[in-house]
Amino acid sequence: MFKKQIDITILTESRYIDPVTSNSFNQNILLEDGLIIAELEKQGLNVVRVAWDDPNFDWSTTKYALFRATWDYFERMQEFSNWMTKTAQHTNFINSKSLIDWNIDKHYLKDLQIKGVNMAKTLFIEKGEELSLKEAMDKAEQTLAFSSDELVLKPCIAGGARHTYKFHIDAWPQYDTVFQELSISEAQMLQEFQKNVVDKGEVSMMLFNGEFTHAILKLAKKGDFRVQDDYGGTVHEYQATVEQIAFAKMVIDACPEKPLYARVDIFEDNDGKLALAELEIFEPELWFRFYPPAAKLFAKQLKELFT
Repeated sequence: MFKKQIDITILTESRYIDPVTSNSFNQNILLEDGLIIAELEKQGLNVVRVAWDDPNFDWSTTKYALFRATWDYFERMQEFSNWMTKTAQHTNFINSKSLIDWNIDKHYLKDLQIKGVNMAKTLFIEKGEELSLKEAMDKAEQTLAFSSDELVLKPCIAGGARHTYKFHIDAWPQYDTVFQELSISEAQMLQEFQKNVVDKGEVSMMLFNGEFTHAILKLAKKGDFRVQDDYGGTVHEYQATVEQIAFAKMVIDACPEKPLYARVDIFEDNDGKLALAELEIFEPELWFRFYPPAAKLFAKQLKELFT
């Protein structure tokens, strides 16, 4: 058990503490964490890296906890939620717990849309709502004027494209069973498929305390629609446009409070307009390895928490 007072604890999950498999995925996680840890230590801060569910760690010994690769949370949602509630009594979260609670469920997209942020047309199907997938599709067509023949279905709390399905409207019977089974335990989203995500990719933009630093372009594997590297997606250096940076900053300004770090994922919608895919202010990959100066800037901003 750690006894020395710790300034910042980097949060990960147990399988990434000392990975048995030395693949590029695990190496990138270690590299990303290493970059921010090195910069924090240059700022004179005492930093450790711990699995969020480590039973031997004393959370009263650390002032701040920075969420990084806690990517098993949605598989253990109740346990994770209980841990956050308990840990927040001793430790300050970066970003704040209230902001994480807001962002962890994709209902936050509704709040941003109300504030003028453009996004894909989305029907939210609430937990326990007794609808068939066809009835949900009809509702979306009537209330949101869905016009695409291709749709996407996914949970409101998930990661890594878990239970994310793309299907033609005539193929809905193939997905009705899983849709209704999921509806018993969780809320879901039905969206128009955005062809430009496949044709042009998705841009991830990193901002620290509202300041844009860098962007990357994510492209789906040929024949797939998911840009995540879990499904063969690739990542490329990217120079964001003035318009894209302004859009990302508008998204940050629409948050309930300004996040200290955020990743704004954007795409060009079916009408050719910039749109928000996701706002990640909880445990996003921040791609420091593509632009190490961002880790230095972030570390300097975190140092200010102690002054």
